This record gives sequence, C-alpha cells and structure tokens, in this order.
Amino acid sequence: MKYKTLGKSGLLVSELCLGAMTFGKEVDEKDSIKMIHQFLDQGGNFIDTADVYVGGESERIVGKAIKERRSEVVLATKVRMKVGPHPNDFGYSRRRIMEGVDQSLKRLNTDYLDLYQLHVWDHLTPIEETLRTLDDLVSSGKVRYIGCSNFLAWQMMKALSYSDFHNMVRFISIQPQYSLINREMDREILPLCKEENVGVIPWAPIGGGFLTGKYKKNEKPTSGRLSNRKGESSWENRATEKNFEILHAVKDVAQEIGKTPAQVALNWLLQKEEITSPIFGATSMAQFEENMGSADWSLPEEQWKMLDEVSKLPNEYPSRFIEKFRRG
Repeated sequence: MKYKTLGKSGLLVSELCLGAMTFGKEVDEKDSIKMIHQFLDQGGNFIDTADVYVGGESERIVGKAIKERRSEVVLATKVRMKVGPHPNDFGYSRRRIMEGVDQSLKRLNTDYLDLYQLHVWDHLTPIEETLRTLDDLVSSGKVRYIGCSNFLAWQMMKALSYSDFHNMVRFISIQPQYSLINREMDREILPLCKEENVGVIPWAPIGGGFLTGKYKKNEKPTSGRLSNRKGESSWENRATEKNFEILHAVKDVAQEIGKTPAQVALNWLLQKEEITSPIFGATSMAQFEENMGSADWSLPEEQWKMLDEVSKLPNEYPSRFIEKFRRG
C-alpha cells in the first residue's frame, strides 16, 4: 500500500480509504470489524465515516474495531445532516458542531479525530461561525485537521480565503463524488484543489456499483444497490448512454489485463494526479477483497489514457476560451 500526504499537511494516508457507510446495515458488526482489521493488516490506515451513517451505528462499530489500534488509524468523520427531531439537530451552528463532535468522539471511543469534515454546504449558518468553531476544536485538541465534502468551488474558495485571512485552520481536503462516470469536478474543483494544495478523497469511485460491470443496458436491476437507490446513485442517473459507453471500455480493459472492472475503475483513480485516496465501500468480504486488489499495480499508460479520453467532459466555455490564450 502506498501513502500520500493529505493536502497541505504532513499527514500520510493510504492510497485507498475504507468507507464505513455500509457498516451496521448491509454489513453486520462482525464482518465490519473483520474488514477494518484486514484493511489495517494490509497497510491501509485511512477510515471514513459520518455521524449520520446508520444512525451513528457506523461510528460505534468503527470505534470498537480500532480501540486497540487507534494509533494506526487516520480517522475521519463528518457532521451536518439531521441526527434528531429538534430544530438544532443539523447544520453547522457552533452549538451543533460542538455537540456533534462530542457525540462522534463518544461513539468512536476516542478523544480526538484526525479529520473532521463538513458533509455538505449549509446555507443557513455563516461560514465564519463554522470556521471559527472548527478552529477552536483544533486548538482544543479534539480535532487535528478539517475538511469539507460536496462543496461548490466558490464555497470552498470562500472558506479557504476566510481561513487564510484570519490565520485560522483551513481545509486540507474535500470529499466529492468522482469516478469515470462522474467527472463534473474536473470543471472547477480539481483545478482549485491543485492550485490550493487541497487533498481529494472521492466517494462513489466505482459509480455506486455501476462500474462493477454487473449491470446491463435497458435492464433495470431488481436487486442490489442500484435497484432501489434514489438521488445521485439512482438507476436513472447511472444508466445513461454515455455511462454504458464508459463501462464497455472499462470491461474491455479489465479483460485485457486480467483484472475486474471495479479494480480497473479504482486503479484509474489511483493514477490520477489530483486524487489522494478514493473511498471504497463493501457489502461483503468478497467485495472488500476485490476492491483491495485495485492497489499495488498500475494500468498501462495507453489504457489509462483511453479511459480518460472516453470519460472526459466536453470541452466547455470558459475552459476552452482560457486554454486558447494559455500562452499569451
């Protein structure tokens, strides 16, 4: 397992991050703990969860699994989503964040978080209030670093600028949806992260399961995650003509090099300059082991470029206009 620094920090994280969203739901506690221990035994050190996953059960299981191995783990969790019935049980107010971090620490059975992330932009709370609270948490020792997730480029840049101007802790990472079939972040977020040295830890790196290769065109699945998911990971969002074209290319490469489509999709991300550590999940030990098999090898350059080409976004304004005048 290789390691990379996370953004503008000296924190080393494994090139794969283990996502805990399925723990306590699709994966029972016993297998969840087994996955975590196996991940650590194979050199992984980066684990991501959130206070809202399975009503906090995911955090509790992660905390139980790492209790005797806390020093090995770069532990990340998130705050923002509604976790109770009361008006202040969501968002980024000082009150919610202060309560949220203590609740997460208790469930995770630890006295500090390596990375505390804002789950998605909050239109209600001024970012100034949120960043001041996060800065206080870092000063207190409860949190080591901060990050964000699902932010627009202007939102992240506003936060970074405010932190820099007021000499406060700044985001070292962002967690966006990004994969061969979701490359919207190429427009603004990835160039911004490269410019500002912000780490990128993508969620849904195999397109919510679409890039595993088990789905067929014009055949809506009756079982599995894409059969009943809504929003970003719905069948309607995934099963487009363009996405099946990308999937076909992934399957061809997988057959050529003797890997699975999921491993090819993950490895493409591992070789992308701006990407720090894709977050992979699993609903079974077999799936976990398959995803772990995406590390410690590299796609041939020709095949990597082919996948990059087939999946890239159209050349859009103002990017094409700016590129025209790159050299004067």
